[in-house]
Amino acid sequence: MYTPVSTRSASAYKRVAVDTGVQSADPHQLVGMLYDGLLQSLHLARGAMARQDVAAKGAALIKAIRILEEGLKAGLNPAEGGELAQNLRALYDYSVKRLTEANLRNDDAAVAEIVALIEPLAQSWKDIRAQVVKGA
Repeated sequence: MYTPVSTRSASAYKRVAVDTGVQSADPHQLVGMLYDGLLQSLHLARGAMARQDVAAKGAALIKAIRILEEGLKAGLNPAEGGELAQNLRALYDYSVKRLTEANLRNDDAAVAEIVALIEPLAQSWKDIRAQVVKGA
């Protein structure tokens, strides 16, 4: 579903500046870090909206969109991931569209919708860690 860790993946991750520890992280951990960074950015955007801080809202949503586009979506491997990778790509595209609309319209409900879609994925990704480590 996701490509193995590579220069391209690590480079994309660094560009979106989610966290540290990229060099020592395995591919599963990298995706987990991207999900964590995405959710953190979405929560920051919602807080900024509540405070009516337009600049902070925009920065947080732009970061979230970059994580989706340059991290999660760019790391998908349709050849190995098949239908699941295609479905994730469609979800990430939809999320980018909704977050762009949320930024333009200051729409907290749209951001909340994406949080509700991404949180279960992020949790599931964490839950399969033991299987990934065992299978390695």
